[in-house]
Amino acid sequence: MCMCTVNRYQQLSSTYLYKLQPPTLPREDINALGVNYRRIPIMAIGRDIYCDTRLILQKLEKRYPSGALGASQPEHKAIEGLLENWAIDGGVFNRAAQLIPPEMPILDDPKFIKDREDLAGRSWAKSDITRGRPEALAHMREFFQFLESTILADGRDWVLNSEKPSLGDIHAIWPFHWLSGMKGALPTSHFGPESFPKVYAWIERFSKAVKAARESTPKPTTLKGAEAVKHISQADFAEPDGDVDSKDPLGLRKGQEVESWPIDSGYNHRDRGQLVALTRQEVVLKTQSKIGHRDVHIHHPRTNFRIKAVDGHSGLKL
Repeated sequence: MCMCTVNRYQQLSSTYLYKLQPPTLPREDINALGVNYRRIPIMAIGRDIYCDTRLILQKLEKRYPSGALGASQPEHKAIEGLLENWAIDGGVFNRAAQLIPPEMPILDDPKFIKDREDLAGRSWAKSDITRGRPEALAHMREFFQFLESTILADGRDWVLNSEKPSLGDIHAIWPFHWLSGMKGALPTSHFGPESFPKVYAWIERFSKAVKAARESTPKPTTLKGAEAVKHISQADFAEPDGDVDSKDPLGLRKGQEVESWPIDSGYNHRDRGQLVALTRQEVVLKTQSKIGHRDVHIHHPRTNFRIKAVDGHSGLKL
């Protein structure tokens, strides 16, 4: 899930400090914290560093309930979760990423191409992007039609029929919002308000809601790289040490040296440290910052991540 998702959430619900990161590696500020995970954004609350947008949103919802955008009813929570998984694991984002226009100047930059191939594990050559566009467009048209003919079919403003945008809207809208604002990504012969009036009206409402929220909240404080690293390294931990689930199928032990990394993209970059906590939702590793050599806790979600003991032994008894 891209950085725009967390940005939209924060603009709708909270204030924060931030340090903008370069679009390609290296990202020296993140590396200085002892984090090898390569995707952005990441979030730090104290010396707890959270990776992956799904986990970041979960933590924000729990830690700041007064600004929470998530549903309270179980059936609405289920819809939120299904929309989140649909957008990320159901092919929507993967197909959206294939629709970056090949004529974009950044695709002439060898550094950017190499970086994205390392991230995605596939070719980003212009010829391959061009060759794959028709198939990606066919899938994206199907995704648009799904929203047009189901969730938005009754004319509601928001996916959960709420008075304002919710977490469900954020989960569902971000690939469509991203593409609709990218010139040349979606040809008007197949996409636009005439083809999908309800979807495009929803995108327009969402853009206005984000703009209004941005204008009504204080601007976030921008930190320089060294300031951000110092700010995080000198802070306390935001969360107490957790426990390692003794019934977890991996059979890992607290304090064991482990590696954790994503398996859907960015899988060439692994975090390594002592196992602090392991639950059904997340894994927490203890490592040290490279500047100041302070302990930090790196949090990864369990979904689409692999965790492995460094010595190759899990402790699981069959």
